[in-house]
Amino acid sequence: MKRKVFVIITLISSLLLQARIADAGHIKKRKVKKLFKHSQLLNSHFTGFALYDLDNQKMIYEQNSDKYFTPASNTKLFTYYTCLKMLSDSIPALKYVIHGDSLIFWGTGDPSFLHSDLKNVKGFNFLKNSHKKLFFAAGNYTGDIYGNGWSWDDYNDYYQAEINELPIEDNVALLYADKNDSLQIKPAYLKRYLKCDSNYHPHSFRVKRDFVSNSFVYPATNIPKNFKQEIPWKTSTALTLALLQDTLKDTIRLINMPLATDAKTIYSEKADTVYKHMLQPSDNFMAEQLLLVCSSTKFKTLNTDSVINYSKTHFLNDLPDVPQWVDGSGLSRQNLFTPRSIVMLLRKILDEVKSDSLVHSLMPAGGVVGTIKKAYKTDNGQPFIWAKTGSLNNNYNQSGYFITRKGKRFAFSFMNNNFIQPDSQVRDEMVKLITYLHDNY
Repeated sequence: MKRKVFVIITLISSLLLQARIADAGHIKKRKVKKLFKHSQLLNSHFTGFALYDLDNQKMIYEQNSDKYFTPASNTKLFTYYTCLKMLSDSIPALKYVIHGDSLIFWGTGDPSFLHSDLKNVKGFNFLKNSHKKLFFAAGNYTGDIYGNGWSWDDYNDYYQAEINELPIEDNVALLYADKNDSLQIKPAYLKRYLKCDSNYHPHSFRVKRDFVSNSFVYPATNIPKNFKQEIPWKTSTALTLALLQDTLKDTIRLINMPLATDAKTIYSEKADTVYKHMLQPSDNFMAEQLLLVCSSTKFKTLNTDSVINYSKTHFLNDLPDVPQWVDGSGLSRQNLFTPRSIVMLLRKILDEVKSDSLVHSLMPAGGVVGTIKKAYKTDNGQPFIWAKTGSLNNNYNQSGYFITRKGKRFAFSFMNNNFIQPDSQVRDEMVKLITYLHDNY
């Protein structure tokens, strides 16, 4: 009898030990709940969190994950996924037809055209080396210069470039002090609009553009050494033509012509290169223009609403909660997503790309690059988190992927809305929690 009891106890102990071993490294719901409960800061505002185990394909923990939050630049993840579904491995630069000695071209919204960082000149060289009379068929973009719900008084800030069908050099002017401390502007064509204004008295040296024109003014004071400022210019068909002619050193004529059914496409930058530039620094201009590029592949016009509705109907109809999605970048507060829908989107991105390492290489990487470079520390020189940030006044979010020290893979969406503390305090509390999960599991 004693031997049977001993065998039973031994068997139970063995089973319990195996259960503990099997459970080692798995994040427990009650543990995450405890971390949130004991965070006074995270309980002082509206917080949502969804944590998903990618290896075991199950949700680990949810807090307000079915509630809608203002996502800010987490919206770019939706833009990225839509691009994955609608674009090839290269970005369409221009659509064109050749009639005799004439080349007629339409814009696709390509943000890489003569981009200041990407240095893409494929579309430009195509026009330059065509040896044809060039005609620009304008009017293919049917939207506004700004997205729905954007703050119009941010027009002078670098992050709010206007949207158009054929952007050039990011649609942003660079103001800078040259070696003689003289103020210069790039593209140089805009220098004719740059004036000193003795009645303009900002608190510090700053250039300001007129709201309705390309009149740039600066104060009558000394220009600081190494001064640099980026200001979106006022887009127009006339300015697009002028900039193209100034750069190509050739005449470009305007023509009123709808997109031809037999139009061919010239491709520019590799798509992953453009996605990386959108995601890592959180480039609003890239995001907005990429939706137009998607539209150019499906519709005869460039229209943001059309491509968003198409994506929601054909690619995002399996999300837990219907997204309220209005722009490509997240500048609009009209965007509303739930954390559990973002986690589902993150899963769909991995399924589409079929390479964790490729997705990670395009995202901000903690301690290494992008918008979370300074937020996280690396693990022996290697990042353990790859996440898209999203920030507006009183809102800060992170959504992405992390790997624990035991090699467990997770997707998460951590959203914070309506707080009054500095963003840095909320960010640091999020970093503290995610780092704890990484270190201890």
